[in-house]
Amino acid sequence: MRSVPTIRRLKMFVLPIALAVFCLTVSAQPAPKDVLGFTPGEDYKLAHWSRIVEYFQKLDAASDRVVFKEIGKTTMGKPFTYALISSPRNLRRLEYYKDINDKLADPRKIKRSQKEAAKLVKKGKTFVLITHGIHSTEVGSTLSSTLIAHKLATSKEKRILDILDNTIIVIVPSLNPDGVDIVKDWYDKTLGTKFEGTSPPELYHKYVGHDNNRDWYAFTQVETQLTVEKIHNVYHPQIVHDIHQQGTNGARYFVPPYLDPVEPNVPEEIIEGYTEIGNHIAAAMRREGKLGITTASTYDAWTPARAYSHYHGGARILSETASARLASPIEIKFEDMTSRRGFDVNKESRNYGPLWKGGKWTIGDITNYMTDGAFHLLDHASANREKWLARFNKIGYDATRPRKDGELNGYAFRLSSHGELAAALKRGGVEVQLVNEFKYGENSINLAYVVDLVQPYSSFARAMMDEIEYPNLLDDNGKPVPPYDVTAHNLALLNGMTVIPLTNTIKESDYVRGALPRKSIVTLPACEDPLNAATLQTHTPSMDEGWTRWVLLNYGTYFARSCDSVIGKVTPEDLTPQTITSIVIPDQSPDQILNGYEKDEMPDEYVGGLGTEGVARLRKFVEEGGTLVFLNRSSDFAIEQFELPVENIAKDWEQRDFFIPGSILRTELDTGHPIAKDMKAESIAWFERSPVFEIKSNGGRPLFARVIAKYPDDPEKILLSGWALGKEKIAGKAALVEVKIGRGKIVLFGFRPQYRGQSLATFPLLFKAISY
Repeated sequence: MRSVPTIRRLKMFVLPIALAVFCLTVSAQPAPKDVLGFTPGEDYKLAHWSRIVEYFQKLDAASDRVVFKEIGKTTMGKPFTYALISSPRNLRRLEYYKDINDKLADPRKIKRSQKEAAKLVKKGKTFVLITHGIHSTEVGSTLSSTLIAHKLATSKEKRILDILDNTIIVIVPSLNPDGVDIVKDWYDKTLGTKFEGTSPPELYHKYVGHDNNRDWYAFTQVETQLTVEKIHNVYHPQIVHDIHQQGTNGARYFVPPYLDPVEPNVPEEIIEGYTEIGNHIAAAMRREGKLGITTASTYDAWTPARAYSHYHGGARILSETASARLASPIEIKFEDMTSRRGFDVNKESRNYGPLWKGGKWTIGDITNYMTDGAFHLLDHASANREKWLARFNKIGYDATRPRKDGELNGYAFRLSSHGELAAALKRGGVEVQLVNEFKYGENSINLAYVVDLVQPYSSFARAMMDEIEYPNLLDDNGKPVPPYDVTAHNLALLNGMTVIPLTNTIKESDYVRGALPRKSIVTLPACEDPLNAATLQTHTPSMDEGWTRWVLLNYGTYFARSCDSVIGKVTPEDLTPQTITSIVIPDQSPDQILNGYEKDEMPDEYVGGLGTEGVARLRKFVEEGGTLVFLNRSSDFAIEQFELPVENIAKDWEQRDFFIPGSILRTELDTGHPIAKDMKAESIAWFERSPVFEIKSNGGRPLFARVIAKYPDDPEKILLSGWALGKEKIAGKAALVEVKIGRGKIVLFGFRPQYRGQSLATFPLLFKAISY
């Protein structure tokens, strides 16, 4: 047996070596500055995506708390990635904890045993997903991902160790890596000029720009698909922290609770969860001296387009930090501060304060608020681990309980040629049965999709197929209170599907199974001439132009599949009918189309729009036989510039009398017209800041204008889903009109027929307008 002095001598020798090894290990873990070349939060500094990826790769290599993965490629071919961060022990047992989460999400896997579920709650870990940078001009978000990851990977604080022990964190450094580089390159190009800190003169997502955060139920973009399929549906996070930035002159920081209304299919447990954790973050940040914090203002929780997790057991915690001019500091005077819905920026209140009274605001302030908020969220997720897991399991239990006759038990709809509704439901984790025939009482549907609502994510299915009306919200003066985004999200209606609600228990005998045909059951019209279409792209970036281009590229040859399609984009300089047969002018204001940026807004090469010369070239194009298709607000441009015998009667209507902020309306088609040929007599229109047409008499001259779609004469038949204040004003009025000019034609859509890549019901109208 060794003597005590010998042991002491060994300790004196071994401990300094162990300490040196530990210090060497910690120092070997890179700080963001070691890879990026600057500490995130420094003025005038942004990073390329390759550097962000390199940083996480090196952190992974140096830390046993971090696993970094590439799971696919972005729209423009960049790596799409995420990092798993937890204690080394948790990461070694990751499959074990994922299995617990799977069972808590779907109690059918534990035979509905609440006793076993309670045991799993005690054993499980809170899964937290933190997403950054979906909007690429919100530059602090992606930068803050490196700061959060570095602290989690290196800190020995008890607070951080508790977080690592109790949670498994998934960090997505950017949901739009392509935009990281687009914004970085533009910022560097304009740094030191009067255009420093402006947004780039192109969409920061190749097709959809800011609308990439409106895609969380249709799943049209590859980045959304990767996030849902390989992150959300794999880890089933109880909490999703979505880190954003907002305008420069309002509150410094927002977290939930959200404003009313809340979409009716969001479970009560989700509302309880985001309210509790949001208030916790706000209170903690106020205690540490942060100013300008607001809750229950500006943002609502109405649409699943921004909140996939709300229908999958997870509370979405949106944080919005005030912006600077990208990475350039700004000075704001208190008198220039602006209020938004739910708070007065000049007064402290229960949900706003202490006041931020103006001054300098920097990228460092932004990353500081973001990282502090994220760690307060993680504190709550860690300290309330069992509560979050029990709440998560309760949502799954309620969703999978047996239904009674008389309750809504499911939906059935006929197999469609394109099947996007079924595909979206499946991508959203919904179980969809496909059968030869479905018998339900006196109803029988051949080639049917059936969705039984006794399943974990039935609330997502309901949100996609319920015909929900938005509440009629008016302020004290009787004016409508605008929603944060839009009011409708019924994917079944947008896809043109007729859905049958099932109010009795679905039985196995209702299904007739067998071999299903492989070919489409719908015959799509073939065009007679090659489809040689383009979208008009001005220097003022238009999301609608991007969506139009995406739809034409992804669906154009599908709907007109015998055509040799050439689809692209043109600038005003390329307007030649010899090479292009049809041009689509997307939803933009007439001023943007005609005038574009002014001289002091952008460098000279980006200034201006079509101008009078461009209008003359468009006129010549159509007179010589070309087709011009104007979408939504751009129809006003056509009416004004080409002096068409059409009037937009809604142009000067007061909002208190007429307000339809993103809703699905019913239309009636003239199926004798080539654009509506082979379609059903009833269709839809996505109405959002849209014109309403009347054809004028044209002074006794021959009239070459024809209505192709109109709204029903009965006002009560107009609204299908959403909100339509003053709908009686558009009863019987035109929604789609064609005007002949020379040898060509102009088609005016009083709606968005390719709305966010979702309104497949009206895609054929767009394609046939281009090609017939």
